Amino acid sequence: MVQGVGYRFFATRLAHRLGLTGYVQNLRDGRVEVYAIGPASAHASLRRELGRGPSGAVVDDVIQEEASLDQQFANDFSIEHEGG
Repeated sequence: MVQGVGYRFFATRLAHRLGLTGYVQNLRDGRVEVYAIGPASAHASLRRELGRGPSGAVVDDVIQEEASLDQQFANDFSIEHEGG
């Protein structure tokens, strides 16, 4: 559950710093989804930092799953809206 802590902006800045592409979005149930494309070492750093979150955030868990490559997100990292 993420509300009012700037988690999507935090994830976006982090992904840009790590050279990852993809997206972050809030889900209707309050969770946040991050889809990231890049090297395994950058993914490890991303997961670690997402687990810490921005100042004021309390992160209960980060679940990492394999996903197929979606070329639509291969050039930049953006904030998306669920369903769009």
